[in-house]
Amino acid sequence: MPEQPASLPKHKRSWLLLALAFFALHGFSDPLLPFPVAERVATEFSQCKHFFPAGLPPIVPKAPLQRELCFDGFAVLHSGQTKTPVFVAEHLDRSTLQQGHGVRRSAHFYAEARLPGEERAEIDDYRDSGYSRGHMAPAGDMGSVESKAQSFSLANMAPQDVELNNGAWNDIEQDTRKYVQRAQAGVYVFTGPVYSKDTYAIGRSGVQVPQYFYKLVYDPSNGNSWAHWQANEPQRKVSAPITYEELVRRTGIEFVPR
Repeated sequence: MPEQPASLPKHKRSWLLLALAFFALHGFSDPLLPFPVAERVATEFSQCKHFFPAGLPPIVPKAPLQRELCFDGFAVLHSGQTKTPVFVAEHLDRSTLQQGHGVRRSAHFYAEARLPGEERAEIDDYRDSGYSRGHMAPAGDMGSVESKAQSFSLANMAPQDVELNNGAWNDIEQDTRKYVQRAQAGVYVFTGPVYSKDTYAIGRSGVQVPQYFYKLVYDPSNGNSWAHWQANEPQRKVSAPITYEELVRRTGIEFVPR
């Protein structure tokens, strides 16, 4: 007869049963835990591959209602479930930022007409919600009147704590631009929201409020990369950066496919 597997000791069986009961009840809701193993798919962005290192867009966990949008200054993988981006990609260099100096920002937010009505955020969703319309690709990164205006598409927004938006997140955006100004060549930047299982929504459209935001900076000229990870709560201080590998672990997104 084949050998039967040994049974767990009683105290380990009890611990395992408690753990299984906990996760059955609560799920893996904390994004600081490893992203659950799921089928992943490659994005295409056939009309704007220049926003991605070596022209290879990210590999992401498979999910319904994900749509690829190309803008003049950035690209968005949009989720019709959350009504926010999955990620926003930019390719920045010193010339682009210099061209943007002195270009007035329109500050005219608008619903993204390329998205079906049931998959997009509307202006009224943010009104009186207590949250800012947080740019994922900031207007300050844009090098032309057109790209600055496009950055106000709600497809580029996620509900963001007001103090975070004006404080730590603004510092992160400015620090990123300072790095780009010093870089030898173009720098790739990925930004997006992160959701746990226990989330809530604002507005009639049900725009989901993220628990965290990330911004990944990748400089292919020297191979350097780092990621900012900020909780969506009042913060004036920028948190310590995390590694590319840790960001992939937390989000399940392979931003720079090997």
